[in-house]
Amino acid sequence: MIENVAKPTISALLDPESPVVFRIPRYQREYTWKIKDWENLFDDVMENPTGYFLGSIIVIDHGHDPETGITELEVIDGQQRLTTISILLTAFYSIFKEHKNDFLEDDEIYSTYLNLKNRLLLKGKKGMTKVVPQVQSKNLEDYRALLSEFVGLDYQSSKPKKAGLRKIYRAYRYFHERILQKIDNSEDFINEALDLLKKINSSVLVQISVSSHSDAYVLFESLNNRGTPLTAVDLIKNTLLAKLAGTNDAELDNYFDKWQYMLMLLGDDYKTQERFFRQSYDAFRRDVNLPFVKGDAKFPLGAVATKSNLLSIYEAQIGNDPFSTLDWLISNAQIYSKIIRVSDDDIAEILEDSLFDLANVQGVPSYLLLLNLMKRSTELNLNDVEIAEVCSLLTKFFVRRNLTDTPPTRDLTRLFIRTIEELDDKKLKGKDLVLFVRERLIAVSSSDEVFENKLRGSVYESNPDTVRFILATLAKPSVTKEMKGLWDRYKSGNYVWTIEHILPQGRNIPDSWVKMIANGDIAKAEEIQHEHVHTLGNLTLTGYNSTLSNLSFIDKKNRKDKYGNQVGYLNGLNINEDVARHDFWTAKDIEERTELLVSKVLDLFSL
Repeated sequence: MIENVAKPTISALLDPESPVVFRIPRYQREYTWKIKDWENLFDDVMENPTGYFLGSIIVIDHGHDPETGITELEVIDGQQRLTTISILLTAFYSIFKEHKNDFLEDDEIYSTYLNLKNRLLLKGKKGMTKVVPQVQSKNLEDYRALLSEFVGLDYQSSKPKKAGLRKIYRAYRYFHERILQKIDNSEDFINEALDLLKKINSSVLVQISVSSHSDAYVLFESLNNRGTPLTAVDLIKNTLLAKLAGTNDAELDNYFDKWQYMLMLLGDDYKTQERFFRQSYDAFRRDVNLPFVKGDAKFPLGAVATKSNLLSIYEAQIGNDPFSTLDWLISNAQIYSKIIRVSDDDIAEILEDSLFDLANVQGVPSYLLLLNLMKRSTELNLNDVEIAEVCSLLTKFFVRRNLTDTPPTRDLTRLFIRTIEELDDKKLKGKDLVLFVRERLIAVSSSDEVFENKLRGSVYESNPDTVRFILATLAKPSVTKEMKGLWDRYKSGNYVWTIEHILPQGRNIPDSWVKMIANGDIAKAEEIQHEHVHTLGNLTLTGYNSTLSNLSFIDKKNRKDKYGNQVGYLNGLNINEDVARHDFWTAKDIEERTELLVSKVLDLFSL
């Protein structure tokens, strides 16, 4: 896996005589370090002893090219650090250049000055730099312009417009200023600058050479690199576009744009992106494995996609056919964006509502089943109503599963993969397919008796998110257009409607509640609280309750916000109507309301 590990200083890494180029692929993320990162790097080096450890970089060594005489290292991880170090050296060079007349007669300092130039520019190679940033956001253009302006790179193009406002030039100005701050008041300006440069050059940056992108990804789990390491999705992109890199730049840009379009469909959340890649494989694993099947191995790429094998799965697909792989991913993403409700495409209201419910009940593991069914809907004779019916079944399934933990979480992915493949084997379509999904979910779910017993217990402790979904589902028919939605949030992230424990759940039960539920007997009150506080009958939805929890029952019931809106039990939600009819709240009331709500939940979420 690891071909070589070296522990070079910056001086050795950027050896003036070495024909090595550190090339950052065009499809990596742009240069993102900011002033805090620049500050940390500069201060760490300056405030620590000589030989400070700067971290590590991971490269793929593409070997020595006998025609050009150059050894190219593809930087897989560490581009932010490496680019920043080269910009810092540029700032040093420009300062020495400004004061060149002060050391022309000193051979040692002048030699250091010349070597510094050749740590940045490839000696004997006109117009080439040691570090080659990637092209996004004009990184490469700005970098070349910077070295042309301050180091003497033979670069013909003019300085890009607004380059001074972007990060390459801003980093240069930052380091130039910091260096001058360190040495401006020194009596020996040049030697002081030389001492600072020696600290930079003596810093250590471990270089790890690997043979493939997947080998690099395995290392990310154990390396604590400064900055943001590349993710599996980044590396899939790198592998794919590297495979297409034999085309001309215009074609490569086209494929890069297609990749960006696919990510746009998935949204900015990395967890969603990674899950999409896993579920795309899982949803179509038979088809994906077909080109690789040899002998008895049905799924040579893996039974399921996991964090550890995800990159190797896609490396195999890309190696087999990168063009088809990209098109396949885009077509999957177009469907997936509807499932996660990112798509701007029109979608039937019944399907949109059912997908919204499935998301709110934490039904994400079933998205691989929906991806398969929705992509093949024409072939399977499924319309929007029938797909919505499948979503409804899945929602009921997850309500029950989340409270009973049956089947366990670890079995869910395989459950939905098997369901897809059994549907194929049986060649089921339309209504028959929906019926089979229902039967499959019933077969793996806990019984009604187990579900009912869970509903009568301390459900809030089992899964508060699912309890919130249950309460919101019960309350949904009473929500009017004038009300805030049951899943709306404030800018703070808090829900507008929040779960309220009618009998408070805090350790110190307020005196008004001790008197009401236990005639002043604190021990009895604590016993009642322990048995009933997290049961369904003691839970409801109210306006955000940062000040509501420990009030008396009557005060909770009549509570208004600062605008005069009812946020207590008179808030208009049907699940509060029975509570609002009371002037006191006892263990018996909780038990009776629990029985009422359990009966409703069993009807709502019956499979």
